[in-house]
Amino acid sequence: MSINIVVVDDDPGFRRIAATLLTARGLHVVAESQDGASALAAVRAHRPDGLLLDLHLPDADGLTVARRLSEESDRPRIVLTSTDKSFWSPEELERAGIESFVAKDKLFDADLRGLFTPAAPPTE
Repeated sequence: MSINIVVVDDDPGFRRIAATLLTARGLHVVAESQDGASALAAVRAHRPDGLLLDLHLPDADGLTVARRLSEESDRPRIVLTSTDKSFWSPEELERAGIESFVAKDKLFDADLRGLFTPAAPPTE
């Protein structure tokens, strides 16, 4: 099963590193975006399973992008990333539709495949 991801970051070097890490973990990067507007367009065009989303973008912050996507049906799993420590509680991130937060310097060690793999539905 292929898991399709869109990488969103204003730094092209970080996008390249993130795409390499995701690909090495068996995920498929279908698009890269440098700002919130192009991220929304990429998600609508590609309907990815996941979105690796930077907190600080030139036109919007990652929480705003996540909130916009949470209003749509068939939204991707969103993993927020930043060099900053998260100033938001897990509850605030969840309300914005963000599944988890990974600091950029911890991305290499993160279970990226696990973060973007949907949980299996409970069996009864």
